[in-house]
Amino acid sequence: MEQKSIDWKSIVGMGLIFIILMYWFSQNQAEVESDPNATTETTASTEDTTPQLTSNNDPATAPISNGVFQAGSNEIITFENDLIQFKIDSKGALIQEALLKSYKTYDSLPVYLAKPNEKDHQLDLVFVTNDGRKMHTKDMSFTPSQSMNGSNKVLSFKANVGPSQFLEFRYELEPSDYMMDFTIRSQGLSQTFNTADAPQLNWEMLAYKRSKGMDNENRYTEIKFEYGDGSDDYTGQGAEADEEEEDVSYIAYKQHFFTSILLTDTPFKKAKLISENIASQDDEQDTYTKKFNSQIELEYTGGELAYNMDWYFGPTDYDILDDYERNLDEVVDLGWGIFGWINEFVIRPLFSLLTKNAGIPYGIAIILLTICVRIILSPVLYKSYMTQAKMKILRPELNRIAEKYKDNAMKKQQETMRIQSEAGASPLSGCLPGLLQMPVFFALFEFFPTAFDLRQKSFLWADDLSSYDEIFKLPFNIPFYGDHVSLFPILASIAIFFYMQMTTGQTMQNTQQPGMPNMKFIMYLSPLFMLVFFNNYASGLSLYYFVSNLITIGIMLVIKNFVIKEDKVLAKIEKAKAAPKKKKGRFASKMSEIMEQAQAQQEEQKKGKK
Repeated sequence: MEQKSIDWKSIVGMGLIFIILMYWFSQNQAEVESDPNATTETTASTEDTTPQLTSNNDPATAPISNGVFQAGSNEIITFENDLIQFKIDSKGALIQEALLKSYKTYDSLPVYLAKPNEKDHQLDLVFVTNDGRKMHTKDMSFTPSQSMNGSNKVLSFKANVGPSQFLEFRYELEPSDYMMDFTIRSQGLSQTFNTADAPQLNWEMLAYKRSKGMDNENRYTEIKFEYGDGSDDYTGQGAEADEEEEDVSYIAYKQHFFTSILLTDTPFKKAKLISENIASQDDEQDTYTKKFNSQIELEYTGGELAYNMDWYFGPTDYDILDDYERNLDEVVDLGWGIFGWINEFVIRPLFSLLTKNAGIPYGIAIILLTICVRIILSPVLYKSYMTQAKMKILRPELNRIAEKYKDNAMKKQQETMRIQSEAGASPLSGCLPGLLQMPVFFALFEFFPTAFDLRQKSFLWADDLSSYDEIFKLPFNIPFYGDHVSLFPILASIAIFFYMQMTTGQTMQNTQQPGMPNMKFIMYLSPLFMLVFFNNYASGLSLYYFVSNLITIGIMLVIKNFVIKEDKVLAKIEKAKAAPKKKKGRFASKMSEIMEQAQAQQEEQKKGKK
């Protein structure tokens, strides 16, 4: 048997490998022991044992461009002014905390738009390198530096490749402002980026519950955005809603009374905006209402990144947002179309005059605003009640016509319209005043729940006019109603019931005509609707409707007892009947002609049957 000889080359090779491995292990161990806690606050670390890229022979982790992104520090820096305090992590250059200094939640806790030590606020710039690797800035360590620009504080985070090659996230904060300048730019990285693959900025955020009514708060929490040449839109209130637009100039994560807005001087090429409802309808202790996510497509300029942006963290206050003159007032829900115009140019200025200029307490200001609105609309109410009075006087004559032509519906309708027209008591003239009040009704429906000034303002038993006025907590939950009893909706419901009695009560004395709505049903439905639906709404809104209906009842009683006299109304009717008939308008003439033709056809059909 041949004896095997010793392979000294193999032994020497294995020995060298062993020595190299032991040296590598000892060096790594020394590095780990030298940095037991790399994360600090306010003090920068000099070592980061987890660089984003390392230089070795593996193609998947080969150095990019002229070198690697150098390891930065791992620390959290406090960055603040008089109004807001940020804590920004050098890992990802990410805002970890945003604390509003001047506000508290309904249960006296600090108001955070982003909380520390929780992954509820994420910003991640994703780009592809020229060797095909996808990079995430949320995983990169940046090197921070602080400076001053006049009275403004500046905080810069740089991921360096070389002395003049870096990716920078830069924040600049004025002494008393909720708006912070935010810049993302690169220098000397045109050979590092794969410019054929568009970079993407991902912004995620969880919306906190800050009011005692989860449903009410969640109702006004959504994404709003501006795109194109100044158009604005929103994602809506679905379980999951998404929108996609081009040339987006700002994205607002709007919550009921606080908002985070990302604005850009260079419109984002494209943005997909996703809103997901994560609130539980049965658990009032839920922390969050919605989850927001924006996937923003950016563009390179000359092979580099250059985006000058702003970040707003602050109140959803119309006056504050409007002062920036960047169309941010659209973030506040004032209503669409004519409802928004009424709120913007009439209701809001009048309410500000009463509260901010005159210093009137907010509950009293709502009552005074209600009085002003009802006085302005009193001519409309007078017109409506005058029509009702005329219809009451004409009722015996209309009943005789109904009996006389009970077998001829067309003739009965013609005679009824003739008498009403002669007396100036057209039902349409009674409906129009009511319709004219509807825009104001819906405008105020939008105004009170979103008026920031009402937040945490008390009146009588209501401790917060922007939320419901609970007087009793139920041991169970009633669908659509809730687990509490609010008093202002009850009072408003009672007032509406008496108002309906005074108006539709007279109408119900007539025989219900085919095709007409059941007025008795409506009379009971409206108060019930108010009682149930408004139980979870802002108490300021219910206070307005309660006072409004009380004033309306009072005005109607004054009109009925001191303004409108039935004998005078009857005299006007007789005078109108005796006056020469005015030439009918084109529309009225055409309608009369159509009805006469229909009447003639009906009579011909009867003759044919005989």
